[in-house]
Amino acid sequence: MVNDYDDLVAKLADLLLARKLMLATAESCTGGLIAGACTDLAGSSGWLERGFVTYSNEAKSEMLGVDAALIAAHGAVSEAVARAMAEGALAHSRAQVSVAVTGVAGPTGGSADKPVGTVWFGWSVGGEVRTERRRFDGDRAAVRAATVHHALQNLVGLLQR
Repeated sequence: MVNDYDDLVAKLADLLLARKLMLATAESCTGGLIAGACTDLAGSSGWLERGFVTYSNEAKSEMLGVDAALIAAHGAVSEAVARAMAEGALAHSRAQVSVAVTGVAGPTGGSADKPVGTVWFGWSVGGEVRTERRRFDGDRAAVRAATVHHALQNLVGLLQR
């Protein structure tokens, strides 16, 4: 199946290569789909340093150094955790740029505060972390696809600044 990320990934690759920067991904609800989209492009080893799939809270803590107390206080799907994941991806890699996602892809697991489709993003570019909360409609596959697209699109935008 051909994805619709090819143009975004090609732009991302050009931007990272031009700046001699490496990318690390930290993914929860997408389960590695962002890194997968990146590695669909031949030559991605020149700009993708590594990807972390941190689906469980324990993985977020063990692999990215996200404080368990932070997760307990705010929940895994939160601005604080998305920020910590983006920072942790850089701290535990040789990359200079990171993207992190944590969300509720569904069909279950949502709540009144965090309904299905809620995703928190974290991007670290140029030493600054930006976060954003979005809610996507659709089934699990649609939420995950929209998350990958939004993560890549905003990363391209941040690198173009």
